[in-house]
Amino acid sequence: MFYFVRTPGWLKKIYSNSLWQVPGTDKTIYLTFDDGPHPSITSFVLDELKKYNAKATFFCIGNNVVKYPDTYARILNEGHAVGNHTFNHLNGWKTSNEEYLRDIKEAKKHIDSVLFRPPYGRITRFQQKILTGAAYGLKTVMWTVLSGDFDPAVTPEKCLKNVMQNTSGGAIVVYHDSEKAAEKMRYSLPIVLKHFSKKGYRFEKIKN
Repeated sequence: MFYFVRTPGWLKKIYSNSLWQVPGTDKTIYLTFDDGPHPSITSFVLDELKKYNAKATFFCIGNNVVKYPDTYARILNEGHAVGNHTFNHLNGWKTSNEEYLRDIKEAKKHIDSVLFRPPYGRITRFQQKILTGAAYGLKTVMWTVLSGDFDPAVTPEKCLKNVMQNTSGGAIVVYHDSEKAAEKMRYSLPIVLKHFSKKGYRFEKIKN
Protein backbone atom coordinates (compact mmCIF):
# COMPACT_ATOMS: atom_id res chain seq x y z
CA MET A 1 0.00 0.00 0.00
CA PHE A 2 1.66 3.21 -1.17
CA TYR A 3 0.87 6.66 0.20
CA PHE A 4 2.71 9.75 1.34
CA VAL A 5 2.97 10.11 5.10
CA ARG A 6 3.60 13.84 4.62
CA THR A 7 1.89 15.36 1.59
CA PRO A 8 4.37 16.70 -0.99
CA GLY A 9 3.99 20.18 -2.44
CA TRP A 10 3.32 19.01 -5.99
CA LEU A 11 0.28 17.03 -4.87
CA LYS A 12 -1.13 20.02 -3.02
CA LYS A 13 -0.90 22.00 -6.27
CA ILE A 14 -3.00 19.45 -8.19
CA TYR A 15 -5.87 19.96 -5.73
CA SER A 16 -5.06 23.55 -4.90
CA ASN A 17 -8.67 24.31 -3.97
CA SER A 18 -8.38 21.94 -1.01
CA LEU A 19 -7.19 22.76 2.50
CA TRP A 20 -3.98 20.83 3.15
CA GLN A 21 -2.57 22.84 6.05
CA VAL A 22 -3.80 25.76 8.13
CA PRO A 23 -1.54 28.79 7.55
CA GLY A 24 -0.38 31.14 10.25
CA THR A 25 -0.71 28.70 13.15
CA ASP A 26 2.83 27.95 14.34
CA LYS A 27 1.80 26.39 17.64
CA THR A 28 -1.48 24.75 16.64
CA ILE A 29 -2.13 21.22 15.38
CA TYR A 30 -5.37 20.06 13.77
CA LEU A 31 -6.19 16.43 14.60
CA THR A 32 -8.82 14.83 12.40
CA PHE A 33 -10.59 11.48 12.71
CA ASP A 34 -12.18 9.70 9.75
CA ASP A 35 -14.82 6.98 9.40
CA GLY A 36 -16.70 7.31 12.70
CA PRO A 37 -18.60 7.70 14.76
CA HIS A 38 -18.11 4.42 16.59
CA PRO A 39 -19.54 3.95 20.11
CA SER A 40 -16.41 2.73 21.89
CA ILE A 41 -13.58 3.95 19.64
CA THR A 42 -14.86 7.50 19.21
CA SER A 43 -15.56 7.60 22.94
CA PHE A 44 -11.92 6.70 23.59
CA VAL A 45 -10.81 9.56 21.35
CA LEU A 46 -13.12 12.03 23.08
CA ASP A 47 -11.91 10.94 26.50
CA GLU A 48 -8.25 11.45 25.48
CA LEU A 49 -8.93 14.84 23.91
CA LYS A 50 -10.71 16.01 27.05
CA LYS A 51 -7.59 15.35 29.17
CA TYR A 52 -5.76 18.09 27.26
CA ASN A 53 -8.69 20.38 26.54
CA ALA A 54 -8.00 19.51 22.90
CA LYS A 55 -10.44 20.02 20.05
CA ALA A 56 -10.53 17.99 16.84
CA THR A 57 -12.49 17.52 13.64
CA PHE A 58 -14.42 14.31 12.96
CA PHE A 59 -15.14 13.45 9.32
CA CYS A 60 -18.15 11.21 9.79
CA ILE A 61 -19.72 8.60 7.56
CA GLY A 62 -23.41 9.43 7.30
CA ASN A 63 -24.48 5.84 7.79
CA ASN A 64 -22.56 5.70 11.08
CA VAL A 65 -24.17 8.94 12.24
CA VAL A 66 -27.57 7.32 11.69
CA LYS A 67 -26.52 4.17 13.57
CA TYR A 68 -24.83 5.92 16.49
CA PRO A 69 -26.63 9.23 17.09
CA ASP A 70 -25.63 9.44 20.75
CA THR A 71 -21.93 9.24 19.94
CA TYR A 72 -22.35 11.83 17.20
CA ALA A 73 -24.18 14.10 19.62
CA ARG A 74 -21.35 13.78 22.14
CA ILE A 75 -18.83 14.97 19.52
CA LEU A 76 -20.87 18.11 19.01
CA ASN A 77 -21.72 18.64 22.66
CA GLU A 78 -18.04 18.59 23.60
CA GLY A 79 -17.23 21.36 21.14
CA HIS A 80 -15.59 19.49 18.30
CA ALA A 81 -16.15 20.05 14.60
CA VAL A 82 -17.68 17.54 12.21
CA GLY A 83 -17.38 17.06 8.49
CA ASN A 84 -19.02 15.09 5.69
CA HIS A 85 -17.21 11.87 4.69
CA THR A 86 -19.98 10.62 2.36
CA PHE A 87 -22.84 8.40 3.49
CA ASN A 88 -21.33 5.06 2.44
CA HIS A 89 -17.56 5.78 2.30
CA LEU A 90 -17.40 5.94 -1.48
CA ASN A 91 -14.27 6.20 -3.59
CA GLY A 92 -14.76 9.12 -6.00
CA TRP A 93 -12.44 7.57 -8.58
CA LYS A 94 -14.48 4.37 -8.72
CA THR A 95 -17.98 5.82 -8.45
CA SER A 96 -20.10 7.57 -11.07
CA ASN A 97 -20.47 11.30 -10.54
CA GLU A 98 -24.22 10.94 -10.11
CA GLU A 99 -23.96 8.26 -7.42
CA TYR A 100 -21.09 10.01 -5.64
CA LEU A 101 -22.86 13.36 -5.42
CA ARG A 102 -26.13 11.73 -4.38
CA ASP A 103 -24.33 9.89 -1.58
CA ILE A 104 -22.77 13.10 -0.27
CA LYS A 105 -26.12 14.86 -0.44
CA GLU A 106 -27.62 12.08 1.68
CA ALA A 107 -24.85 12.51 4.24
CA LYS A 108 -25.53 16.26 4.33
CA LYS A 109 -28.99 15.52 5.71
CA HIS A 110 -27.36 14.16 8.87
CA ILE A 111 -24.09 16.14 9.07
CA ASP A 112 -24.51 19.90 9.36
CA SER A 113 -21.13 21.12 8.14
CA VAL A 114 -19.49 22.70 5.11
CA LEU A 115 -16.36 20.61 5.67
CA PHE A 116 -15.88 17.61 3.39
CA ARG A 117 -13.14 15.00 3.13
CA PRO A 118 -13.27 12.45 0.30
CA PRO A 119 -12.73 8.88 1.47
CA TYR A 120 -9.23 7.68 0.54
CA GLY A 121 -8.56 11.26 -0.59
CA ARG A 122 -9.90 10.22 -3.98
CA ILE A 123 -12.02 12.75 -5.76
CA THR A 124 -11.99 13.97 -9.36
CA ARG A 125 -11.60 17.62 -10.24
CA PHE A 126 -15.10 17.61 -11.71
CA GLN A 127 -16.59 16.20 -8.50
CA GLN A 128 -14.73 18.76 -6.42
CA LYS A 129 -15.87 21.60 -8.66
CA ILE A 130 -19.51 20.62 -8.16
CA LEU A 131 -19.15 20.10 -4.42
CA THR A 132 -17.47 23.46 -3.84
CA GLY A 133 -20.03 25.27 -6.02
CA ALA A 134 -23.25 26.91 -4.91
CA ALA A 135 -25.34 23.71 -5.05
CA TYR A 136 -23.38 22.02 -2.25
CA GLY A 137 -21.20 24.76 -0.77
CA LEU A 138 -18.63 22.38 0.69
CA LYS A 139 -14.96 23.00 1.53
CA THR A 140 -12.62 20.09 0.74
CA VAL A 141 -10.22 19.30 3.57
CA MET A 142 -7.27 17.03 2.86
CA TRP A 143 -4.25 16.64 5.17
CA THR A 144 -0.63 17.34 5.94
CA VAL A 145 0.20 14.06 7.71
CA LEU A 146 -1.23 10.55 7.46
CA SER A 147 -0.69 8.52 10.62
CA GLY A 148 -1.01 5.26 8.66
CA ASP A 149 -3.25 3.75 11.34
CA PHE A 150 -5.40 2.26 8.54
CA ASP A 151 -2.47 0.33 7.04
CA PRO A 152 -2.21 -3.37 8.08
CA ALA A 153 1.55 -3.26 7.42
CA VAL A 154 2.14 -0.40 9.87
CA THR A 155 2.93 -1.20 13.50
CA PRO A 156 1.61 0.95 16.36
CA GLU A 157 5.15 2.23 16.86
CA LYS A 158 5.48 3.20 13.20
CA CYS A 159 2.11 4.95 13.33
CA LEU A 160 3.37 7.03 16.24
CA LYS A 161 6.65 7.78 14.46
CA ASN A 162 4.79 8.94 11.35
CA VAL A 163 3.00 11.60 13.35
CA MET A 164 5.83 12.62 15.68
CA GLN A 165 8.39 13.12 12.91
CA ASN A 166 6.18 14.89 10.38
CA THR A 167 3.89 17.12 12.42
CA SER A 168 4.54 20.83 12.88
CA GLY A 169 2.45 23.95 13.47
CA GLY A 170 -0.56 24.22 11.17
CA ALA A 171 -0.50 20.53 10.27
CA ILE A 172 -3.72 18.63 9.62
CA VAL A 173 -3.19 15.09 10.92
CA VAL A 174 -5.34 12.10 9.97
CA TYR A 175 -6.34 9.32 12.34
CA HIS A 176 -9.34 6.99 12.07
CA ASP A 177 -11.90 6.21 14.76
CA SER A 178 -12.67 2.86 13.16
CA GLU A 179 -12.25 -0.78 14.16
CA LYS A 180 -9.54 -1.35 11.55
CA ALA A 181 -7.36 1.46 12.87
CA ALA A 182 -8.24 1.25 16.57
CA GLU A 183 -5.17 -0.57 17.92
CA LYS A 184 -2.67 1.81 16.31
CA MET A 185 -4.67 4.93 17.00
CA ARG A 186 -5.17 3.99 20.66
CA TYR A 187 -1.41 3.55 21.04
CA SER A 188 -0.35 6.68 19.18
CA LEU A 189 -2.89 9.34 20.11
CA PRO A 190 -2.26 9.61 23.87
CA ILE A 191 1.50 9.93 23.32
CA VAL A 192 1.05 12.56 20.59
CA LEU A 193 -1.30 14.62 22.77
CA LYS A 194 1.08 14.50 25.73
CA HIS A 195 4.23 15.22 23.70
CA PHE A 196 2.98 18.22 21.77
CA SER A 197 1.07 19.65 24.72
CA LYS A 198 4.30 19.67 26.74
CA LYS A 199 5.92 21.61 23.90
CA GLY A 200 3.25 24.29 24.13
CA TYR A 201 1.12 23.26 21.14
CA ARG A 202 -2.65 23.60 21.12
CA PHE A 203 -5.05 21.23 19.38
CA GLU A 204 -7.88 23.00 17.59
CA LYS A 205 -10.76 22.08 15.31
CA ILE A 206 -10.94 23.18 11.68
CA LYS A 207 -13.38 26.04 11.33
CA ASN A 208 -16.32 25.91 8.96
